Amino acid sequence: MTDFFVKEANCKDSKARAGTLHTSHGEIQTPVFMPVGTQGTVKAVEQRELVELKAKIILGNTYHLYLRPGTDVINSFGGLHKFINWNGAILTDSGGYQIFSLQDMRKLTPNGAEFKSHIDGSKHFFSPEGVVDIQRYLGSDIMMVLDECVPYPSTEDYAFKSMKLSLDWASRSKVHFDKTEGLYGFKQFQFGISQGGMFKNLRKSYLEQMVEMDFDGNAIGGLSVGEPIELMYELTDYSTEFLPENKPRYLMGVGTPENILECIDRGIDMFDCVLPTRNARNGQIFTSRGKINIKNAKYKYSLELIDDEIESYSGNNFTLGYLRHLFIADEILGLQLASIQNLSFYLWLVRTAREKIIDGTFRQWKLEMIYRFNNSEV
Repeated sequence: MTDFFVKEANCKDSKARAGTLHTSHGEIQTPVFMPVGTQGTVKAVEQRELVELKAKIILGNTYHLYLRPGTDVINSFGGLHKFINWNGAILTDSGGYQIFSLQDMRKLTPNGAEFKSHIDGSKHFFSPEGVVDIQRYLGSDIMMVLDECVPYPSTEDYAFKSMKLSLDWASRSKVHFDKTEGLYGFKQFQFGISQGGMFKNLRKSYLEQMVEMDFDGNAIGGLSVGEPIELMYELTDYSTEFLPENKPRYLMGVGTPENILECIDRGIDMFDCVLPTRNARNGQIFTSRGKINIKNAKYKYSLELIDDEIESYSGNNFTLGYLRHLFIADEILGLQLASIQNLSFYLWLVRTAREKIIDGTFRQWKLEMIYRFNNSEV
């Protein structure tokens, strides 16, 4: 039987690595960026376009899908893959971050999280075991454990108490996962999520205990929550020192193109972020040349293609002048083309990073790409 994750190459002058995830819905080469399809859809991007962009895995969210349309609906369709007509792999977050963001609408207990729906105010309860069961109904290829995301800033005392809670939830999640089976005839995998706030001693303790639980993969959570970028890089680099070489490493909710390149350099394999599609809807376009603000008047007469360096992308048949017109005219196609371009760029970025890791030129290429972005439009 093929291992879930196979590491294939290491960078000579950094911690960057290339590997492959083996799932029932296809092989996923790493480093990988996962487009965010929170409610069963990547905003403004249809599934056929994701295939064209060579996306192999997308992300869904347990909290949102549990509330709407509900696990009973998704189960009646035979799982999330069939419900959304997606043949690639799916990772589902546990909903812990969404519950964290509710603040005044939730209450944490040793048994789990009580919360009110942001849709209608109805009361609900997530336990570690219940979140595993929900993700069994969803049928994702990779499921995440329930955890508490520590806010920034926080005291060490708060981070310690939160760490103890999340570790207990992680242990219960693993036990329940091992006692249950998938519902749709294919294997599901489970990742742990490390917490500990901005405190290295807590991060180390959490990581060591999480690794002992022997999850299929390990995630770093609780970063990119408002802390300085350099601190995020420092804690990411520190955390990967404690993670096993033979299992995938997932940095949750990160980030900008620069963030992704820097964290690949620090040993991360998997990323997700809403930024490419969210920023696209606001008119910020990521290209292989750097960032541009498509609403800028200088693009009114531009005959330049959106991005002709990225292969296998139909959007590069359109000009910047036309894309600007669509935004100024408030046409939905503008949001669609911008979202496709930004995802196309992100997926191209990690594919190219993989190529550079394998041929030994990643560090030099990373610096060149970051220079482009630091010297392009905001």
